[in-house]
Amino acid sequence: MTLLTAENITVTRGGKPILRDVSLQAHAGEFIAVVGPNGAGKSTLLKVMAGLLKPDAGRVMLDAGPLSALSTRQLAARRAYLPQNPQLEWPISVERLVALGLTPKLPATGGLPESYAPTITRALEQCDLVEKRDQAATSLSGGEFARAMLARAIVSSPQILIVDEPITGLDPRHAMQSMTLLQSFARSGTLVIASLHDLTLVVRHASRVIVVVDGGVIGDADSLTEELVHRSFRVTCHLTGQGDSRALTLLSPSEK
Repeated sequence: MTLLTAENITVTRGGKPILRDVSLQAHAGEFIAVVGPNGAGKSTLLKVMAGLLKPDAGRVMLDAGPLSALSTRQLAARRAYLPQNPQLEWPISVERLVALGLTPKLPATGGLPESYAPTITRALEQCDLVEKRDQAATSLSGGEFARAMLARAIVSSPQILIVDEPITGLDPRHAMQSMTLLQSFARSGTLVIASLHDLTLVVRHASRVIVVVDGGVIGDADSLTEELVHRSFRVTCHLTGQGDSRALTLLSPSEK
């Protein structure tokens, strides 16, 4: 069972604390939504958990050993990471872009083995991109490109999937489909950690919510609550419904 643990993580930039003594455990099969206001430290936390940023203090453990002890290839074989606002400069096809997510599993030389074609097609199907497979990825719309990058992240069926604002820029249908996809990966045993701003989709799909404010974790719960929304965003809200029909309505900003 995959266990990813942050132990007393502190990150400072320019003398300013970005993360303050953050500790948490994340288990296989969880869909963890990381929420909080802009500048709270969510992206920094995800980079540290992904092994892409070394903290100034503390450490990240994967199972029984330090995450930092893994080689780049070893880490990439177990963990996929989707950054916020990804970019691409080369006009490669969507299919080739998605195939890059298989790099840690591919042979060191030669072309893409034909045996991986069904895996790539499946990822394209999951992200509604089959008709775009031969199109240059640089010609996609912003939402289409976001879905292509998500397909790249999931194509290898990683044990750990860390995605930073994966539904930003998506239309409502594809945002809901992407959240359902992430939820299905968690239910199949993948540890999914996602930074998200759509609070209604968070309450419908996440199995756990971590709330980050001013670089610290102020809440860690099975679901988002009205009280946590008020504490983190300083707004009042109203939660209604159950399960997939849950909805969160923002009512007004709060003075305190």
